[in-house]
Amino acid sequence: MATGNNTKFYETPNHPWQGERIAQESDLLGRYGLKNKEELWRAQSELRDYRREARRLIGDAQGDLDVAEEEGEDFLDRLRRLGILSEDDNINRVLRLDVTDILERRLQTVAYRKGLAQTPQQARQFITHGHVVVGDARVTAPSKKVEAVEEDRVAFDETSPLSDDLHPARAEGQE
Repeated sequence: MATGNNTKFYETPNHPWQGERIAQESDLLGRYGLKNKEELWRAQSELRDYRREARRLIGDAQGDLDVAEEEGEDFLDRLRRLGILSEDDNINRVLRLDVTDILERRLQTVAYRKGLAQTPQQARQFITHGHVVVGDARVTAPSKKVEAVEEDRVAFDETSPLSDDLHPARAEGQE
């Protein structure tokens, strides 16, 4: 076994040339403004880990959902904090999650949905150029998972030229 840290946080598809899968991935890349398929595969791997943990908890509890939820309270709290699950969702809901549930929690998507940008690609550019803050902290990673409580604190940096409503990059949608 090789020593060192594993730097690959995703699994590639088992078969490289499946037309339907490629079409679905291309649609998600365009809809969420992802840079490449690696970002999508990373979200799929994250979702796979969540499902695996939920199945493990249910299996350890021998199918008793109440016991499984007690055992995995920290796990469910983390998903609720990230906004992936709502407060009334149980552990069965984790098994029904889709990759879009993970992609919706990215800073890039949250900024686009809040109206800070006209397109997901423009939201990505604003974030990487340092125009967007979460609370008081400037964030330059479009893949940052935004917690539910932080969602309202996503805005333009006050020192950014984009904080002006009449900036040309923002004025397009107001015409």
